[in-house]
Amino acid sequence: MIDVIGQISSVERTVGSRTLPAGQARVSIISQTYDAPLEDVWDACTSADRIPRWFLPISGELRLGGRYQLEGNAGGTVERCDPPHGFAATWEYGGEVSWIEVRLSPAGEGRTRFELEHVAHVDDQRWAEFGPGATGVGWDMGLLGLASHLAADGSGVAPAEAAAWMGSDEGRQFMTLSSERWCEASVAAGTPADEARAAAQRTTAAYTGVPAS
Repeated sequence: MIDVIGQISSVERTVGSRTLPAGQARVSIISQTYDAPLEDVWDACTSADRIPRWFLPISGELRLGGRYQLEGNAGGTVERCDPPHGFAATWEYGGEVSWIEVRLSPAGEGRTRFELEHVAHVDDQRWAEFGPGATGVGWDMGLLGLASHLAADGSGVAPAEAAAWMGSDEGRQFMTLSSERWCEASVAAGTPADEARAAAQRTTAAYTGVPAS
């Protein structure tokens, strides 16, 4: 059992754009503050032993210049590393390359702010169809996994339970609310509200299996 509303509300989401040498790119940023010291959050995000305990099994060399591969998901190359403050890597999936950067900063006594930025070239048609929630809902689930891993009371969702939980009423509520919050971030970035809502409904349906009304 998790506090779905509490977890969704504790996460900040922003959407923007950036001009790269290859052209215009979409930028999604998601962040949360955890009740854990900086060094512990850094270790959770970079240790090959701990990453599978909240995200996915990982292989490769987790070092500057090393290649990594998440089981059944993305792989890439570690391009920057600044322990314990953050790292940047390519995010290669489905024949496409995007970029992620994780930034960690102290947020008071024993607390750490985790921020993840995902930069990707997304064509206008695909963006109009699903909006930022296409990847944003997945990142929300990643932050939930990290929150569960760092929780002192053992609450949350472990990776072994994730598939079953996503099919539960609670899991569908979480993904629906996440999609709605990414819709709000898209509107705040300038997307017309009706277009953002339509995209979010399609994203929600894709994640939950419940057809858009």
